[in-house]
Amino acid sequence: MSARRSRAAAFQFLPDAAKLHRLSALATLFLLILGFALASPAFFSVNNGLTILLQTSVIGLLGIGMTMVIITGGIDLSVGSVLALSGVASGMAIKAGVPVGPGMAFGVAVGAACGALNGLIVTRMRIPPFVATLGMMLMARGLALQLTGAAPISQLGEAFGRLGNGALFRIVEMRPNGFPKVIFPGIPYPAIVLLIVAIAAAYLLRRRQIGRHIYATGSNEEAARLSGVRTDRAKLYAYAMSGALAGLAGIVLMSRLVTAQPSEGVMYELDAIAAAVIGGASLSGGVGTVPGTMIGAFIIGILRNGLNMAGVSAFIQQIVIGAVVIAAVWIDHIRNRP
Repeated sequence: MSARRSRAAAFQFLPDAAKLHRLSALATLFLLILGFALASPAFFSVNNGLTILLQTSVIGLLGIGMTMVIITGGIDLSVGSVLALSGVASGMAIKAGVPVGPGMAFGVAVGAACGALNGLIVTRMRIPPFVATLGMMLMARGLALQLTGAAPISQLGEAFGRLGNGALFRIVEMRPNGFPKVIFPGIPYPAIVLLIVAIAAAYLLRRRQIGRHIYATGSNEEAARLSGVRTDRAKLYAYAMSGALAGLAGIVLMSRLVTAQPSEGVMYELDAIAAAVIGGASLSGGVGTVPGTMIGAFIIGILRNGLNMAGVSAFIQQIVIGAVVIAAVWIDHIRNRP
């Protein structure tokens, strides 16, 4: 077999089993929507739909970055803490007088730097991703708490909250009594950000060389390296993107709160991993798609929303989400069994 054919074979990254997994996740999503809609008529209300979009936007952004890392055969446990550190960094910059736009960009850059550091530790120091990102999780959270004295950064201004609370095509009518009436709530900006990032990430993974290299690295790192793929570069890129998207998720979340909270993002890494795995990403590497992760993110978001509406306690919700993650990993294990 020629070198070109062997390289093409190394880049086959979406087996039929993965497609079936994604279809089963999609079927699960529709069943959840149907079940919760039958259980509560308010589930299909416009306000509840907007709530689901807002909740899922953060999970989706984290999940896309996590998917890239998982495809390389790694894991990133630091995204929740990086989310908090990025939000705090942005809040401190804006509080110091930096305009909102550059201040938010600074927060995303902090997240990307944390992710790049993760990638360097994994590729240069050869430390397992679990240990490397666990260390970053502790350092980023500790730094966020130290910089703020464990206190939230408030009074960031109306402009800071526009990204998280604004909406496209929102129509508001002023009543004669002086109070506004929302005619059409519009499309939330966080949902638009998620859509743009998802399309860009899917294009990058499917159509660009770096995306093919990420898949090849996770499928068979040694074969990819012998085929001329710079596997360390692919891993570094994946971790940097995971950190940058965690930073963006932190900006979106802090903007919704109009406050930079150093304690935000606790356990968010588990939601991100769950979204990726439920959507078909394999923890052994080489398999995963952005559309699948979006399905997984909406499963997590709708599950939490529906259980909240049903009055289920947060502790029971954790048990349910944990069971769903175990089931998804078990299915992945069965799928990869020789």
